[in-house]
Amino acid sequence: MTQKTALTPATHTTPPAKFSHGVRKGNILQVAGQVGFLPAVEGQAPTPAGPTLREQTLQTFANVKAILEEGGASWDDAMMVRVYLTDVDHFAEMNGIYNAYFEEQGLTAPPAARTTVYVGLPKGLLIEIDVLAVLD
Repeated sequence: MTQKTALTPATHTTPPAKFSHGVRKGNILQVAGQVGFLPAVEGQAPTPAGPTLREQTLQTFANVKAILEEGGASWDDAMMVRVYLTDVDHFAEMNGIYNAYFEEQGLTAPPAARTTVYVGLPKGLLIEIDVLAVLD
C-alpha cells in the first residue's frame, strides 16, 4: 500500500486545524484550497499579498506551485484547477490573470478548470484555488 504524505512547504504556516496544505499518495497529489497569503513569517499572522484580485491571484498561484513542487509535481501535472471567487464581478479579470499566468508557465496542455463564486473566505480575501495533480 502506498504511503500518504502530508505537504507543508517552508513558505506556508502550519495549518490551524487537522488538515494539510497538500497530500500525495502514489502518483496523486491534492493541493488544499490556497489563498493569497504572503510567505509565512514566524511569529506573524498570515498577511494577504494585497487588496487587489491580481495581487492575491498571483500569490495564490505561487502558493499552489510551492505545494506542487514540495510533492514533486509541476503545473504540467495539474489535471483540475478549482477557483473560488468572492465576487461574481471578478470573473473576467480573473480569467485574464489566469490565462496570462498559464501562458507564462509554458504548459504542454492546460488543466481542466472550474470557477465558482463562494462568499465564505476570511475578510479581505478574494480568491481561493485548489488543484488535483497526477504525476507520471
